[in-house]
Amino acid sequence: MSPVYVWTIILGMAVTNYVLRAAPFLVLSRVELPTWAQRWLDFVPVSVMSALVVSEVLRPGGAWLLPWENPYLWASMGTGLVYWRWRSLIGSTLAGIAMFIALRCLLGVLPI
Repeated sequence: MSPVYVWTIILGMAVTNYVLRAAPFLVLSRVELPTWAQRWLDFVPVSVMSALVVSEVLRPGGAWLLPWENPYLWASMGTGLVYWRWRSLIGSTLAGIAMFIALRCLLGVLPI
C-alpha cells in the first residue's frame, strides 16, 4: 500500500466520523423538539455512563467476581452513599478511592 492510499483512507475516515457525529447536533439545534423528546434525551448521558460504570464494577478486567470478593462493587456502593448523603463530587471521589484501597488491602490484593 502506498502512503497516499493510507493517508486518503485516514482522511476519509476522519471526515466520515466528523460528519456522522456533527450532523445530529446541527440538525437538532435548529429544530424545536417536543417536551417528551427533550426529556427522553436528558436520560441518554446518564444511561451511557451507567452502562460503562456498571460493567466495569461487576466485571473488572472482564472477569466476574463474587460480590463478597469484589472491592469495586463495595467501594462503588460506599461512594454512592457518600454522594447521596453530602452531594459532594470531590468528597465522594476521595471516599471511593480510600474505600477501594482499604478493601483491596483487606482482601489481600494489595500489600498493607
